[in-house]
Amino acid sequence: MLRRPDGTFDRHLAEFLDRKVPANAFPVNGVISFDLLIDRATNLLARIYRPAPTTPSDSHRPSLHADLQSPPSPDPFPVIIFFHGGSFAHSSSNSAIYDSLCRRFVSLCGAVVISVNYRRSPEHRYPCAYEDGWTALKWASTEPWLHSGKDAKLRVFLSGDSSGGNIAHHVAVRAAESGIEVSGNILLNPMFGGNRRTESENRLDGKYFVTVQDRYWYWKAFLPEGADRDHPACNPFGPNGMKLEELPFTKTLVTVAGLDLTRDWQLAYAEGLKKAGHDVKLVYREQATIGFYFLPNTDHFYESSVVPDPIPQIW
Repeated sequence: MLRRPDGTFDRHLAEFLDRKVPANAFPVNGVISFDLLIDRATNLLARIYRPAPTTPSDSHRPSLHADLQSPPSPDPFPVIIFFHGGSFAHSSSNSAIYDSLCRRFVSLCGAVVISVNYRRSPEHRYPCAYEDGWTALKWASTEPWLHSGKDAKLRVFLSGDSSGGNIAHHVAVRAAESGIEVSGNILLNPMFGGNRRTESENRLDGKYFVTVQDRYWYWKAFLPEGADRDHPACNPFGPNGMKLEELPFTKTLVTVAGLDLTRDWQLAYAEGLKKAGHDVKLVYREQATIGFYFLPNTDHFYESSVVPDPIPQIW
């Protein structure tokens, strides 16, 4: 219903089916949130989550100035720039599932989370989502309240699931090229692919929520006109990919669900980072499906060492 054969997308229906939640400047389980326009030229919004103020006088006075422009702690704290999933076409920073996930990051990591409402395909193809991710990173690097510790340093992590994990990788590459330090990447079932058909794609096609043809449609809707899936946006270690050996690429944590049909591409990505000489930690869940970190009725939601507290593993 949403994906049309001519490559267009029913955006109105997609938004109707995606449950949204508003930002909330009053504390909920110790977390507050607010929406902020971070780039007027592209109307780029971000939803910002942070620990609620601990002093009684502040906790009952939601104020943009007080909540945004003062550090949540005098001690060093992580900043997570998060890119939601949805195969570049679905969801947004105010989707209920991502609101819950970002709040979980704050509660368990003590982080400030910047959830980027990047432009989506097919209305906005490559490289719009990457450009929005880069804009968000540059914005964070200029915000004094996000710099913490005695050294006033930005301790920033790039994170995302599905297409958001893909965006995080490509923004991290640009950061490495530009000399902006990223403390680490946290990629949850990142969306990669290529022209060849893998074993997991053949075996899991049509099972556990996703088909190969779904993936192909989303890549065609996102990539430049005429590009195939060996484009470096889709296949970063493929025949057209960038050589990362000479770049000071950040440490990366990759979580892979064994029942995700794109599992083989995610494992190949982790192996590509290793071969390029970079530090990568792989967390593999053999019996997990895509989105297991959204599903509290599964054991993987609780046993995963990634989502509850990813920062100590790579910081």
